[in-house]
Amino acid sequence: MPAPKLTDGELTVTLRQIQGWTVIGGKLHREYKFPDFIHAFGFMATAALAIEKRNHHPEWFNVYNRVTVDLVTHDSGGITQKDVDLALTLEAIAGKLA
Repeated sequence: MPAPKLTDGELTVTLRQIQGWTVIGGKLHREYKFPDFIHAFGFMATAALAIEKRNHHPEWFNVYNRVTVDLVTHDSGGITQKDVDLALTLEAIAGKLA
């Protein structure tokens, strides 16, 4: 059974808890900027381990020192707690590399 989508109210509360994240096109969205490519790639490599463990994969894109992340639970048709949990994990990883 797919995870339930967050309501608009739940999403509003969530966005206050994970600063830097917005909703764009029905997805949780964040753009990270790191000092250089090595830090950006290190973020992605470190995050990949946590992502694979959760079996919940982001849509992400890297150009030099920037990583753009979009999170949505496709089988639920929107943003779920799984996306929020992954966003919090990514924030923790990015915080260690900044």
